[in-house]
Amino acid sequence: MIEWNGKEYRCPVEVTMDVLSGKWKTLMLWHLHDGTKRYNELERIVPGVSQKMLTQQLKELERDGLLIRTVYPEIPPRVEYSLTELGQSAFPILEMMHSWGINKLGLSELD
Repeated sequence: MIEWNGKEYRCPVEVTMDVLSGKWKTLMLWHLHDGTKRYNELERIVPGVSQKMLTQQLKELERDGLLIRTVYPEIPPRVEYSLTELGQSAFPILEMMHSWGINKLGLSELD
């Protein structure tokens, strides 16, 4: 057994799936790889996500150490999200998923 973040797992793949699971997390990580984003930017570039789900999944990514939430003491408050080193380290997995999807769809390349 592997214990991490107060949970028990049987295999490291379970940990990876738990951290990256959720319909929107991988898309948020993909777009954050391009650089720091504000909440509204993420809301725009992740189509179909509700505010509730975006907020929940951002909190989970922050809790799991994949992103940093920075709040600036302004009125109205400005909040920015960026990847941690751990979050950056997940990018090769996302690139493989991207390539797999391209191959699965029979495409030559996709933005």
